[in-house]
Amino acid sequence: MELDERDADLTGYPFTLPVVRGLRAAGRLDLDPGVTFLVGDNGAGKSTLVEAIAVAAGFNPEGGSTNFRFSTRASESSLGGYLRLVRDVHRPRTGFFLRAESYYNVATEIERLNLDTVSRSLLPAYGGHNPHERSHGESFLDLVNHRFGPRGLYLLDEPEAALSVHGCLAVLARIHELVHQGAQFVVATHSPILLSAPDARILQIDGDGSIRQVAYDEAETVALTRAFLNDPARYLHHLLSSDE
Repeated sequence: MELDERDADLTGYPFTLPVVRGLRAAGRLDLDPGVTFLVGDNGAGKSTLVEAIAVAAGFNPEGGSTNFRFSTRASESSLGGYLRLVRDVHRPRTGFFLRAESYYNVATEIERLNLDTVSRSLLPAYGGHNPHERSHGESFLDLVNHRFGPRGLYLLDEPEAALSVHGCLAVLARIHELVHQGAQFVVATHSPILLSAPDARILQIDGDGSIRQVAYDEAETVALTRAFLNDPARYLHHLLSSDE
């Protein structure tokens, strides 16, 4: 993945985001053929980058596949227009862009498309259910289990927002299964559970814009979560104690 800065206003959003500064400095960002995780604090630009990759790959900015062409409220950044995806000879056979914050809109579009379909229902590809008739987490799992398939490109923006711990474990297992069937994932996440995917490339975006590959135990979200769970009382004492 490369950034083409020609005709770009580098003084404004999204080029001021840490992840974009890091991408500009590096010139390119290599994604794992299996799983790449983007981690970092709020505001680092993880979600913006995943969204831009989706736009550059031809997906609908609000989510869905390349065949979804709806817009509820255009809020995507211009970054996707400046990204160039460098692929190998094997193009993805299918794909999906999944973002927690706008999945309701995607579910509505699935419902509309299913009503407009004359020959066959679309719902079997989504678990056989109207997504609006399932909980947020259940419809996410239906999508991952039934719509995602081999040799696909799947871009996920903080999927854990809709999932319980059991749901995260189920998605982790499905990701592992699909990677062995030639699928590629790029995931922005804060979830230590998802980050444990075997052989995944974890790219940590720091506040200064640096992008570095880290081991699972070195990822900030993993280290901080582990430290809190090992001694929550100590963290709560510092967080909740009065300054008096």
